[in-house]
Amino acid sequence: MFYRPEDGHGLPHNPFNALISPRPIGWIATRGTLGCNLAPYSFFNAVAYSPPQVMFASTSAKPDRGDTKDSLANIRETGVFCVNIVSHALRAPMNATSIAAAAGVDEFLLAGIEAAECETIACPRVAAAPAALECRLSQIVTLKGAHNFLVLAEVTGVHIRDDCLREGIFTPPAPGLLARMGASDYTVTGTPFQMTRP
Repeated sequence: MFYRPEDGHGLPHNPFNALISPRPIGWIATRGTLGCNLAPYSFFNAVAYSPPQVMFASTSAKPDRGDTKDSLANIRETGVFCVNIVSHALRAPMNATSIAAAAGVDEFLLAGIEAAECETIACPRVAAAPAALECRLSQIVTLKGAHNFLVLAEVTGVHIRDDCLREGIFTPPAPGLLARMGASDYTVTGTPFQMTRP
């Protein structure tokens, strides 16, 4: 099969995000004048070591937020956000926070998630997350297409749950971290193996 994206693919689900998988999930927590927000983004990744930097992309909009969604609207307002890493145990509350709730609805409360305060930024985080990255906005890049924005940020603080550190190495709780695939499919990180780089 070959298709040009502008012509459509003719399949039940867009294969693009299934081809680029598994994708880590950035569970983005923000706070703005309307309150707290928590939402998962699967166009998310680390992009640099020193200083540590991350990115995520917001690719749709809500009528009550103009050209974007609650997360990006809050980041535009405050310049900060927290990326929470999603374990398999947090899959149900993470999924619950993917709802397109009205602006001002607190997804922490909606999904019954305990929040904790960040250290370097004025933002909540998911207390039970295996790790959380406190982030300060570097830039927002407008991408081609409607409502597509790339958010780049510097990590200013890192939380790691004590039980996820073993001999000084971050070790996710079994069965692993959640990752996004295509359609409605998710997976968990599998058994790690080591390879020495040449």
